Amino acid sequence: MKGLNYQVSSLSPESAVANFVIEAGDPFVYEIHKKHIVRIVDLKGNQSADTMFFNAHDYSDRYSAQDTIREQGNIYLTAGSQLLSSQGNILLSIVADTCGRHDTLGGACSTESNMVRYALEKRYMHACRQSFIKGIQLWKHGLEKRDVSSNINFFMNVPVNPDGGLSFADGISSAGKYIELRAEMDVLMLISNCPQLNNPCNAFNPTPLQILVWES
Repeated sequence: MKGLNYQVSSLSPESAVANFVIEAGDPFVYEIHKKHIVRIVDLKGNQSADTMFFNAHDYSDRYSAQDTIREQGNIYLTAGSQLLSSQGNILLSIVADTCGRHDTLGGACSTESNMVRYALEKRYMHACRQSFIKGIQLWKHGLEKRDVSSNINFFMNVPVNPDGGLSFADGISSAGKYIELRAEMDVLMLISNCPQLNNPCNAFNPTPLQILVWES
């Protein structure tokens, strides 16, 4: 596929200082220290990892899709991309990527969007915004519901149509693909392991993710 960029990591999972598995539909919150490296692994393939990042010392300074897209001149993220905050800080740099492209535009599914996009009876299905809010409640360190803002959809394929519209397409990831990010400051990471069953972002089958962390 045109425009994909791959970069393999030299880091070994055996040397990681932390190793977690996020079950399908679950939230995950973790503070990444400056210069530490985090790897998000798509264990089974085509799973969407909806992710938000915050300055760990000031949650009002969080990942900004607009600033990131403008500065890198690309709506997709891959190796070499830098994630900018709402205050212009570099939160993280993508240092390895075996998937090749990640979405910045699709946003997080919600019960309301499930109803509007798919059917009235889909409103009551679990969604990423609920997982984000659950993660905030589990964290208990100052995040609030109002802090749920723009997010990245790692491993998700959202092509832009010629008319400027978005479509949710079959994923380009497969089992074992990963993205690796280096924290350029202390960063809080909030993940919703997407439970979406109505579009092909998860191949209609949500599966677990793995999180590995290395010290600098």
